[in-house]
Amino acid sequence: APVSRPAAADGALLSATGYVIARRQATISAKVSGRLTELHVEEGQHVLSGALIARLDDANSRALLAQTEAQLALSRSALADLAPIYQRAQTQLAEGLIAQEALDNAKANYDQAQATVGVAQANVAIARQNQDDTVVRAPFSGVVTVKAAQPGEIVAPLSAGAGFTRTGIATIVDMDSLEVEVEVSENFISRVHPGQPCSVKLNAYPDWDIPARVIAAIPTADRSKATVRVRVALESKDERILPEMGVRVAFLDKPLAAKGQP
Repeated sequence: APVSRPAAADGALLSATGYVIARRQATISAKVSGRLTELHVEEGQHVLSGALIARLDDANSRALLAQTEAQLALSRSALADLAPIYQRAQTQLAEGLIAQEALDNAKANYDQAQATVGVAQANVAIARQNQDDTVVRAPFSGVVTVKAAQPGEIVAPLSAGAGFTRTGIATIVDMDSLEVEVEVSENFISRVHPGQPCSVKLNAYPDWDIPARVIAAIPTADRSKATVRVRVALESKDERILPEMGVRVAFLDKPLAAKGQP
């Protein structure tokens, strides 16, 4: 059962079991499919937000970027050639040297060249984004807990149906977002309230009382188990506290007395 009645001498109203969870974690993947050429992380490594995680083969995206940049240069050159022709036609029409039709033709050519430059600029922007998408960076600071791919493997944002395509590269966990989640019998949930002091014991360190407090009770019950999930904030950060560790939480009527850590 997830809940048991603690001894009254402990100053606890009730106790419950659960696990340490990370509220902020992400399995990092690439926005595009490709062959992984570089991987810069290992399990247990601390990374900062924006740090380089991996690179994909960018030969095709670099070639496309070079092509679009060349097309942009050509379209800008054509526009530069047509600009003085259009200006001269305006002057000549004012002096009565050419007909309105000649000016209209010069303006149409100039406007078309401007539109071509705009399209070329958009193509360059798309090509640069495709190039950037081959670089995978950390979305936030944290610790790498899983390395799911190796250089040389094909990675993709979605499964391609083949067993040799990886959909994730690495998992990063923000250790500052660790908290505890327990299940409390709905018969005793009235004894739990936000801000209530708690004592958390890790199964791995049963003699260590970690001060904590209730964040909230999730406003729904599990019909099959007659329990309500409760989120508990840890008020002590320690590298020994790891995601998915088993815990026992005692809900107290007064804050936990300060104790030395083991």
